[in-house]
Amino acid sequence: MKKKVLAAVMAATVLALSLTGCGSTSSTQSKTPGSAAGSTAASGSAAGSTAASGKAEFAMISGTTTPDAHPYNLGLKKMGELVKQKTNGAVTLDVFGNSQLGSERDLLEGLQLGSVQVTCVSTAPLAGFTDSFLVFDLPFIFETTEQARAVMDSDVGSEILHSVDDQGMVGLAWFENGFRNVTNNKQPINTPDDLKGMKIRTMENQMHMAAFQAMGADPTPMAMGDVFTALQQGTIDGEENPIPIVNTNKFAEVQKYISLTGHLFSPAPVFIAKDYYDSMPEDYQKAVQEAATEAAPYERQQIDEQNVSGLEDLKSDGMQANEPEKAPFKKATASIYDEYVKDGSGMVSPDIYNKVEEIVKAHPVTSSSSSADTSSAGAATSSAK
Repeated sequence: MKKKVLAAVMAATVLALSLTGCGSTSSTQSKTPGSAAGSTAASGSAAGSTAASGKAEFAMISGTTTPDAHPYNLGLKKMGELVKQKTNGAVTLDVFGNSQLGSERDLLEGLQLGSVQVTCVSTAPLAGFTDSFLVFDLPFIFETTEQARAVMDSDVGSEILHSVDDQGMVGLAWFENGFRNVTNNKQPINTPDDLKGMKIRTMENQMHMAAFQAMGADPTPMAMGDVFTALQQGTIDGEENPIPIVNTNKFAEVQKYISLTGHLFSPAPVFIAKDYYDSMPEDYQKAVQEAATEAAPYERQQIDEQNVSGLEDLKSDGMQANEPEKAPFKKATASIYDEYVKDGSGMVSPDIYNKVEEIVKAHPVTSSSSSADTSSAGAATSSAK
């Protein structure tokens, strides 16, 4: 509770500072959505005067839980550059990483409360807002990055992204975090049996926890900001995250092994606070949307690059890597599909699941796609022998 209060205070402080730095922001935000959506000519004139004065009409702040070098933040900074260019400085975006503004749940609540304007989060904490994102929490639903991106960029992906538009946040684009892998301090994970009894940090998501329970582990949900210390002190044995997270959080300092299980793929939706977005003139809204859409390929490119360079960094820092055969893990977690793919609250919609499966089947695994996703893992495995 203290952390949430502190996060809210920090968010309010940052917002107050950003508003102090832009004299016209408060007056603009005080308008009703109808009055804010002025004519293109009027807003264009305002943008011109904004550029001349060096002050932004809409000075947005964005929070993430990831370090500054992580692709989430790089992608949001790119979005900020683009929206500033498109609006001639009338709309800006400052990015605060490292959980400075709170956990992912805090950030989502911040969008609703108005203390944060933009965020990029994993899909797991969105279970409290809608069931639509739950399909991404099914273990091993994707075998390749190509399949996951095809789903995100499809009609059903758009449907999922906008499923929370009536809850105070508007979906702008799909960033991503890549495939999740297990790190620990005890041994390489080659089979589910190797996980038995291990305390593994997971996100606070029922399906994630159920999957690790099915593999014999002891899943321990924990805020990202607490994970490094918990690993360092031995409170938990390991955690599961994509390579860019493991590397940028310096987990090699407190973990010995990384096993490339690829058990989950982590999409990362980018949201903007709905009330704030609705208060913008239409041409500014268009600029924000275009900036997010254009930043998405850049963010994904950073993920691709950091999957390779990050694994090399982890190896150089002393971590041992292995790439286990996935079949035993898929078998161990197959019961998750029977338990969660059904109609009802907290369940994966069969309709959404079937649409996703159709896209996955339309993008079968080939030797080239398989090698593209596992080449760096193979290099790590051989070097760790």
